[in-house]
Amino acid sequence: MPPADADRLKVFCGRASKPMGEAICRHLGVPVGQAATELFPDGELFVKIDEDVRGRDCFVVQSTYHPVNAHLMELLIYIDCLRRASAGQITAVVPYYGYARQDRKDEGRVPITAKLVANLITAAGADRVVALDLHTAQIQGFFDLPVDHLSSSPVILGALDPVAAEGNLVVVSPDVGNVKVASKYAEQLGAELAIIDKTRKSGDTVEMGSIIGDVAGKVVLMVDDMISTAGTICQAAELVMKHGAKDVIAAATHGVFVGLAIERIRDSPISRVLVTDSIPCAGRCEPIADKLEELSVAPLLGETIGRIHQNRSVSSLFARDTGPKR
Repeated sequence: MPPADADRLKVFCGRASKPMGEAICRHLGVPVGQAATELFPDGELFVKIDEDVRGRDCFVVQSTYHPVNAHLMELLIYIDCLRRASAGQITAVVPYYGYARQDRKDEGRVPITAKLVANLITAAGADRVVALDLHTAQIQGFFDLPVDHLSSSPVILGALDPVAAEGNLVVVSPDVGNVKVASKYAEQLGAELAIIDKTRKSGDTVEMGSIIGDVAGKVVLMVDDMISTAGTICQAAELVMKHGAKDVIAAATHGVFVGLAIERIRDSPISRVLVTDSIPCAGRCEPIADKLEELSVAPLLGETIGRIHQNRSVSSLFARDTGPKR
């Protein structure tokens, strides 16, 4: 239902999130903000707002997936453009926050790029940030402005409820770091919990150890914030099948799918892969189309935007929130 003062609300869509932004506007019952992005021959971006935004409550929807730098720069230019056009409040809606995995110094002479991106968004002129399932909850603290950290769990749980209703479901955490989220999913779905002991050898190579818990004859569900190279989740699927699992379902908020991810999932025993549209699947996921199910988080983001605009509670949306990874 449109807000009572819908003319004061403006939602703009970056090129990375146009379908999602349009769906958000349909949910809110408002038109898509009028703007144009052009690419100069030398690769520079140009953004122009094509309507009056003075004093308006403006939201820019833009995920920063590959090409990360181009999408991030477009978001920053949008924010700067709105600020210079005297927008009343500017909120960056970032369904997928690129560079989130570089959130701490785990060795000498390396950057904390998640913090750098937070600084850039703040310096560009954003007043608020809405993000979806950040890789770590601590990234909220990298901003010196309000951050609404949303969870896709209500959407994913809704898709999994029919599976849970059949019984015989066990939620498996593919690593110790994901136990908290896996435990919450198991609680919400009324399922059992199992844990895999994993050792990471390199950025795309992991070694699976033993399973703590029983998976024999059960439908296994593995949930994570993202599927990147799919090495962990596919090796985990092989392991649980060797231990007698009946079926394997994978679910994640962000379907990053880089490197050999598509081929690994295609050749794996995983029967279903659930991801949200924080990163669009169109065109790049054809080899796993028979396994893939893309869930829309546009209604969730739309409701959040409407509540922020009307100064209403956002946390009340998440009665089935499973919390951040760590």
